[in-house]
Amino acid sequence: MSEDLRKEIERRRTFAIISHPDAGKTTLTEKFLLYGGAINTAGSVKGKANSKYAVSDWMGIEKERGISVTSSALQFDYDGYCINILDTPGHQDFSEDTYRTLMAADSAVMVIDASKGVEAQTIKLFKVCVMRHIPIFTFINKMDLEARDPYELLEEIENVLGIKTCPINWPIGSGKRFKGVYDRDTKKISMFKAVSVGGAKGAAETEYGLDDDGLKEAITEELYDQLMEDTELLDGASEPFDQELVDQGELSPVFFGSALTTFGVETFLEHFLKMTESPLPRQSDAGLISPVDEAFSGFIFKIQANMNKAHHDRIAFMRICSGKFDANKDVYHVQSGRKMKLSRPQQIMAQDRKVIDEAYAGDVIGVFDPGIFSIGDTLCMPGKKFAYEGIPTFAPEHFCRLVPLDSMKRKQFMKGVTQIAQEGAIQMFQDYNLGMSEIVVGVVGVLQFDVLKYRLENEYSCDVRLEPLPYNYIRWVKDPSTDLNSLSRISDCKKVKDMNDNPLLLFANEWSIRIIQEHNEGLEFEEFKKN
Repeated sequence: MSEDLRKEIERRRTFAIISHPDAGKTTLTEKFLLYGGAINTAGSVKGKANSKYAVSDWMGIEKERGISVTSSALQFDYDGYCINILDTPGHQDFSEDTYRTLMAADSAVMVIDASKGVEAQTIKLFKVCVMRHIPIFTFINKMDLEARDPYELLEEIENVLGIKTCPINWPIGSGKRFKGVYDRDTKKISMFKAVSVGGAKGAAETEYGLDDDGLKEAITEELYDQLMEDTELLDGASEPFDQELVDQGELSPVFFGSALTTFGVETFLEHFLKMTESPLPRQSDAGLISPVDEAFSGFIFKIQANMNKAHHDRIAFMRICSGKFDANKDVYHVQSGRKMKLSRPQQIMAQDRKVIDEAYAGDVIGVFDPGIFSIGDTLCMPGKKFAYEGIPTFAPEHFCRLVPLDSMKRKQFMKGVTQIAQEGAIQMFQDYNLGMSEIVVGVVGVLQFDVLKYRLENEYSCDVRLEPLPYNYIRWVKDPSTDLNSLSRISDCKKVKDMNDNPLLLFANEWSIRIIQEHNEGLEFEEFKKN
């Protein structure tokens, strides 16, 4: 293979940023973009007064609520690296979307609010990362506000998430007494000085060595004594840095800083780029596929309809896994068995796009979806024909009946709910006996219902009513030829079919599942259906 291709691939870094809401994930993303020169000023999710929103939040409901409910892909260059950032939903109700995005990432940055630590509602999000065994880097944010004890924060990360931590730098004070951070490797202290939030690239920093005469005066005697004690304790008691454990997702390097004032962000970015690897091989049904394999391949991990309302288009997000993508060459869509040209391949920056001719392993690009792509699909060169491992679906836990309020808009309604289901934002079912005249929707988190209603109204001009159903469990019937109407003791369940006509049952509790199996000999259930 050509040396140029190898170099292009090796300079790529692809990572996802995860956090709970309000921890500062979107702000950190923007500051990365500022350093890369991709944007000139930072917008703020909460800056509604001047209608300036975060670059990576583009859907109307995100602007209204100040949360990220879809994943954006952002690319920029920094210090010789080509960086692909995958921004993920910050709310646990969208942990399924986060999981899919993590399938396309080689590492993850976990942003934690220094005053709150690991919040209970988002443990699920972080555990998704641990499940993937990908390197996790921790940025403890908002040190310029009152924060919890840093030792306590590290202990919580270790206990709750089951991953060891290694602090790379250490904070000196917090809130009004936040003086800066101590770099454990260089033994230097970067002093913090607050700046206006605007577009400045960073807070002014002065450096001191541990032995500098002016240090004690600069940070106060009390904080100086505390720092001396902390450095000794950290050197003796904290986990040593071990790149191998980081690569295996068993040790998380930890950094302290303030994304809003940009303090500590550049240091974090520089360390992060040195500690992460270029694109990794991926498992397929033909074995491991190397990123530096000459032949192009990739998989679809996200589909988003109506990113451009004027065109009612559908964009499939593709992670390129090997070789070089050339827009002029045919590719093979494994699932449909079709040879095709990918239409309008583009680099995405939230809702802004730039049409591209080529991309490399590690890149995430958007391609126009003519309606044939599904999440998990593989694209490769004609003649190669292999498939990457599929992306598992989470079992929905909340269900409702979806009723269109205008019968004249039935066609639009069906198109809208079908497209949103194909994106993986919801799961769509039909009543077992009534068919498509009764649509049931299942979601992992209830906030997804709000997004569904908002999008049907705003993107498809369909007013709908959501009628909650009293079920929390779903089971596919293993034998698809089973007639659900012939089963005994089934009155407490709801009989439905998925969009491939597979029979399912919705249950209120686990007890109901056991009762039905006891009264219907040979009946077997599956929690997931692999189509």
